[in-house]
Amino acid sequence: MTVSVFDLFSVGIGPSSSHTVGPMRAAARFVADLASTETLTEVADIRVDLFGSLAATGAGHGTMSAILLGLEGRAPELVTGDEVRKRLTEMRESGSVELPGGPVIALREEDIRLHPSKVLPAHPNGMTVAAYGAGDRPLREQTYFSVGGGFVVTEEEVEAASSEDTPAPHGPFATAVELMECCRSMNAPVSEVMLRFESTTRPASEVRDYLTHIAEVMSECFHRGIENSGELPGGLNVRRRAPGWHQRLLAEDPDRDPALSEDWVNLVALAVNEENAGGGRVVTAPTNGAAGVIPAVLHYALNYTSQGREAPEDTTVKFLLTAGAIGSLYKERASISGAEVGCQGEVGSAASMAAGALAEVLGGTTAQVENAAEIAMEHSLGMTCDPVGGLVQIPCIERNAISAGKAINAARMALRGDGQHRVSLDTVIATMRETGRDMSTKYKETSMGGLALTVLPVSIVEC
Repeated sequence: MTVSVFDLFSVGIGPSSSHTVGPMRAAARFVADLASTETLTEVADIRVDLFGSLAATGAGHGTMSAILLGLEGRAPELVTGDEVRKRLTEMRESGSVELPGGPVIALREEDIRLHPSKVLPAHPNGMTVAAYGAGDRPLREQTYFSVGGGFVVTEEEVEAASSEDTPAPHGPFATAVELMECCRSMNAPVSEVMLRFESTTRPASEVRDYLTHIAEVMSECFHRGIENSGELPGGLNVRRRAPGWHQRLLAEDPDRDPALSEDWVNLVALAVNEENAGGGRVVTAPTNGAAGVIPAVLHYALNYTSQGREAPEDTTVKFLLTAGAIGSLYKERASISGAEVGCQGEVGSAASMAAGALAEVLGGTTAQVENAAEIAMEHSLGMTCDPVGGLVQIPCIERNAISAGKAINAARMALRGDGQHRVSLDTVIATMRETGRDMSTKYKETSMGGLALTVLPVSIVEC
């Protein structure tokens, strides 16, 4: 199934697409379903249970507060960081949430029950929301899974997808081999194949406008990141470095010397992910934890390639369409959820997407684009997700910068070759999926292993 760029790249708030954006969307969906059955006004109580990774690192990812906002009908793509902070302060003072068009319910973040050692069968990021009327009368109960990148599915949808009656996947490609075959049969590059797919449901102009908007949100996030200073929230006392780095780079490199391009790439990734860690507005690309990689490599494409300097809008659209096509393969054939496969599914996928996209912008053949995407993931295999303190700060922020550089290097390596290589993109995606399955749970966004235990005491995870 080919995943649309409208789904793969969405605007949300930090710090996590799976632990903040997804739970907010699930909670909003729950109250919308209550409203559709005309039972919203009967609600007297709401109970929420979190399981697995959502429970283990929910405090550091803002999961509980996101759920409260979602229950009020707020959408992550519309709400701003300032609005979130203001409303959460009001909620904490009142100890209640206001259901949209419905009653006021007594519910606080600490009322949400956590079950970190219980993992539901379908996915490590599980949550159950239940509504009750007067006299504890059950009105509705629903289990959701936040499967990465802000995508949310219900328990019933998971069961339907695994049943024999599931319709065959739709879209022009479901594997990298099929994608390359589409390119050959259409005599078109990856970006054009993806644009033709998107144009089956909406005008091509709308696709271009959306991707231009997505790039603008990425740019706005970068500029907020180089303006906002101080320490990031959460108790780790991590200082924002982007503003200081930006001032020094402006002084050292007023004319954008290509020799310092890597410094600017690092800065963009750093600024975006510091903004994400601070709960700011970001683009899931394909996740919040990996939100800095694609903007950083796109910055490189726009500022340090002749194609980007001569036709910035066309380059942006081509870059994001190609990245989206590659991201679709990871979303459908493996996972982009750190809780399911580790950080190889987040930052690794983002690096692969960015590498293939840059190779296409630089005029690479379809085989070279596929090779670039493969190289970036091949050398991201086994990457663990072990956020210190359950926060998307250490090692997440620097990891985005390192992986952006890896993506650029992968693209350049692929362009030096002729596209022929031993390991295919399909093979490396399957390997990533199997590696994630074999990986210990403590290295999959639970803060129960790796740096999360080495740097700080275990107790900070649950504080």
